[in-house]
Amino acid sequence: MPKPPSGSYPVYFKKYIDLVAQNNINAAFAAQQNIINDYFISLPAKKHLYKYAKGKWTLKEVLQHLIDCERIFAYRALCTARKEKQNILPFEENDYAKNSKANGRKWVHLCDEFIAVRQSTQFLIESFNTEQLKALGKVNGNKINALALAFICVGHVYHHINIINERYLAE
Repeated sequence: MPKPPSGSYPVYFKKYIDLVAQNNINAAFAAQQNIINDYFISLPAKKHLYKYAKGKWTLKEVLQHLIDCERIFAYRALCTARKEKQNILPFEENDYAKNSKANGRKWVHLCDEFIAVRQSTQFLIESFNTEQLKALGKVNGNKINALALAFICVGHVYHHINIINERYLAE
């Protein structure tokens, strides 16, 4: 399935979709698989609890954020594909991070969980037919479809990898 057209997602998600080089969601998931499997586990242990500035998240919190968002985006995709008529409410990412207790978790467990959650997301997206991928739902009062949410999952990971490389590993 090709990238979603504008109008099938809120404009503020364009930055994530634009980070995905592939024009096909299955190819995009496949291209990111090695990153999900290898990049995070390779990050140095001395950085796992590092914050690049006051009030920012540790790497453990960033990885937990990616896991949480992947689950939320996948749930939203499920809702839109199943033609949920109710508006899906937003979430406050900073509250999720604060309450995640990620800093007390083992890094390898976070990495393994992310791999499992991504695999689940892929299975879900692959289960949808074209009609389901294009069905519009409503999140936070905005129209969006499952295909856009799948591309957002991929782009969101690239977004945070860029931040990790620039702000956590740059020293």
